[in-house]
Amino acid sequence: MKLKMMYSFLNSDLNVIENELEETIKAESPLLHQASLHLLQAGGKRIRPVFVLLAAKFGEYDIDKIKNVAVSLELIHMASLVHDDVIDDAELRRGKPTIKSKWDNKIAMYTGDYIFARALELITNVENPHAHKILSHTLVELCIGEIEQIKDKYNYDQNIRTYFRRIKRKTAMLIAVCCQLGGIAANVEEDIHKKLFKFGYFVGMSYQIIDDVLDFVGTEKELGKPAGGDLHQGNITLPALFAMEDSVIRERIAKVYDGTERSDIEEIIALVKDSSAIEKSLQISDKYLQKALGVLDELPPSKSKKALRDIAKFIGKRKF
Repeated sequence: MKLKMMYSFLNSDLNVIENELEETIKAESPLLHQASLHLLQAGGKRIRPVFVLLAAKFGEYDIDKIKNVAVSLELIHMASLVHDDVIDDAELRRGKPTIKSKWDNKIAMYTGDYIFARALELITNVENPHAHKILSHTLVELCIGEIEQIKDKYNYDQNIRTYFRRIKRKTAMLIAVCCQLGGIAANVEEDIHKKLFKFGYFVGMSYQIIDDVLDFVGTEKELGKPAGGDLHQGNITLPALFAMEDSVIRERIAKVYDGTERSDIEEIIALVKDSSAIEKSLQISDKYLQKALGVLDELPPSKSKKALRDIAKFIGKRKF
């Protein structure tokens, strides 16, 4: 089953979200609006708004209230991608030129800041101080994760614990908060929104590990960018860390820098794929997936619970 079929009953509300996203990024500056729209029209799975909507189904579901959370969190995700592309000097995202590639770094940074600001402006429509506190903490963690990634670029002596802490901050926390704030906006009980947070966290960890595996085993067409991009940019992910347990592979990986030839990167990708690193990474991802499904079992039965289960399994079992 295709991912979008798993939550097709949300289609009309997701159309509302898409329209709100386009409306929210409108700017008086034509250039700022054009750059923001370029990012929005590059597409994306909109999985974060989907998590918000599905979590809200456990409570008093009102799309006019829930949309503020869904749009705000998707904008935060979008803004972080713009900043990521500047940091990583990325030319492509989802097969299309990045904002920094199409314009320049300054335009990209201001566009990211603008999108962040619009997200924070929108979330003020949620009249719950606890929701604002949760979001503020998440943004702090997201920024720390970004800084830690910059600090650890081409650092081949980092350990697996550092990697887990980084992906928690950069990916898992935002997905967890999508689930939690979706629940809070729908006035669910505290016990429910805390479980929704845990579910989102475990799914987010699994999701990022799978993404990091796909960076080694996926094709350029599937990834929208050349395989091995993380390694080439100095981002040491779980497959690379496991592969470096082999001294021969470690020696090859430790020589990678931003000017490394593409042919060398492809040779390293082949070494990683031939090692046990991919399988070990998938096993860790599956452990997080099973934890997510375990938390889901504690939630009351509903159509949205089934959709969350299907999405979690899809995320954890993407094709290789």
